[in-house]
Amino acid sequence: MGRMKKTTDSGMVYSTGAGRICPGCEQPVGSCLCDNSPILTESDGVIRISRESKGRGGKQVTIINGIVKSSAELKELARMLKMKCGSGGSIKDGEIILQGDKREAAKSYLESEGYRVKLSGG
Repeated sequence: MGRMKKTTDSGMVYSTGAGRICPGCEQPVGSCLCDNSPILTESDGVIRISRESKGRGGKQVTIINGIVKSSAELKELARMLKMKCGSGGSIKDGEIILQGDKREAAKSYLESEGYRVKLSGG
């Protein structure tokens, strides 16, 4: 007779009605209650904006990092930046990624919001 493995984690991972379930608060990921935890990054108070095309099929993207905010605030800031720059984008690992070379537009918007901004890279 084989041993039965005892699991300590009996939380639901996926529901057909709600989709992915957050392991922390057991709510659907879209309405996660623990989503307000701050993104932990070391920052000197300066937001850095760089341009990159490496590993993206030659397409340029603008990467904005150094922002220490909760994930909900970061999503809102990314939404506003995408709207002001007129481009698409996403958030990955605490960085805002905008499609295209939008460094100047992103810099002017962030400075108007009171952030200290530096252009970095090429």
